[in-house]
Amino acid sequence: MPRAGLDTAAVVAAGADLADEIGFAELTMGRLADRVGVRPPSLYKHVASQDDLSRRIAELALNEAADAVGAATQGRSGRDALHAAAAALRGFVLRHPGRYAATVGLTLTGPDDPVAIAEARGLEPFLAVLRGYDVASADTTHALRALRSIFHGFATIEADGGFQWGTATDESFEWLIDLVDLGLRAERST
Repeated sequence: MPRAGLDTAAVVAAGADLADEIGFAELTMGRLADRVGVRPPSLYKHVASQDDLSRRIAELALNEAADAVGAATQGRSGRDALHAAAAALRGFVLRHPGRYAATVGLTLTGPDDPVAIAEARGLEPFLAVLRGYDVASADTTHALRALRSIFHGFATIEADGGFQWGTATDESFEWLIDLVDLGLRAERST
């Protein structure tokens, strides 16, 4: 008999929380079972496999990040929206490094894949940011990829403790925002 109150959403949320605490690479069904107070086989009533759990955590993280970035950019434009979006993503990754790590390196199964849908939802606030700049429609995909790469990269390197130099990370982050803002404002010559 399943433990009362334990359902798929609760298992996924507990897995995401545990990944944040111990690191996504250390998340196992056994550790999650200990966390929720069941034996490992009981988890398979709620998730099909470790891979299923990982994909569900990725979907959760992408939707949570989309909510955070979307809320931060609401009513903003230009550099202000750019800064808000980047800061919201950075904050999310720093608060939830384990669940965010689940979003990296997934193979999408198609446009109906819940992870693909959540990923697309997470790009919407960044597309809104780009609308505040004079980015040619033909360059939107390139600009979106650049934003995603830059801000994802900064946040994940910071979350992994990769910035060990003497300069304050917040100063580097502000410098990065200025650099990206300047680049988006620059007229492209093709």
